[in-house]
Amino acid sequence: MTNEVKQVMQNLRKNRMAVDYVATKAEVVPLVESLIPVGATIASGGSQSLHETGVTELMHSGKYHYLDRNAPNLTDEQRAAVIAGTSIADAYLCSSNAVTLNGELYNVDGNCNRISAIAFGPKKVILVVGVNKIVPDLKAAVRRVKTIAAPLNTQRLGCATYCKEMGHCMSVNGDMADGCGSPQRICCNYLVSGQQRTPDRIHVILVGEPCGY
Repeated sequence: MTNEVKQVMQNLRKNRMAVDYVATKAEVVPLVESLIPVGATIASGGSQSLHETGVTELMHSGKYHYLDRNAPNLTDEQRAAVIAGTSIADAYLCSSNAVTLNGELYNVDGNCNRISAIAFGPKKVILVVGVNKIVPDLKAAVRRVKTIAAPLNTQRLGCATYCKEMGHCMSVNGDMADGCGSPQRICCNYLVSGQQRTPDRIHVILVGEPCGY
């Protein structure tokens, strides 16, 4: 474990978030299983990190009541109802766009169901975060989204945005909320999670390997 990881963990705990470290992606699923009782109601955000670490497969394993917004054959109304149910889930699983050395989580969303759940609702929020997402400060977190996370996610999702075509935000050196005017823009709302009112509701799993975008 590097000194950088130790600093992040110390400051996450200072900010009243729980944190564990695992050296490899293979260690993530057993840890997640230890945090969520069998039969619990769970939900998740779209996350490449969850997919790469095997958590997505775990969520579909039948061990939990999974509120799957991407389940086949859902109508728009049914999908909206599933997303609304997230607010009373026992656990919500996702990743973070960045984590600072000061122990802050930075997240940007389009539909915003993920940042909504991180901020309020589910009893527990578990974030699987690779060491590639550690940044010095919030300024670097904003830049990371504009140059890495947003371009790669728009490419994955096939969104018609400037960053998908150019590989970076059109306002890469601008303010946090500056960007394109595409109706498919995925950078719509912004959440910084600092010190928490409810201790250990947010539980960060830091992975000593790169995960996701």
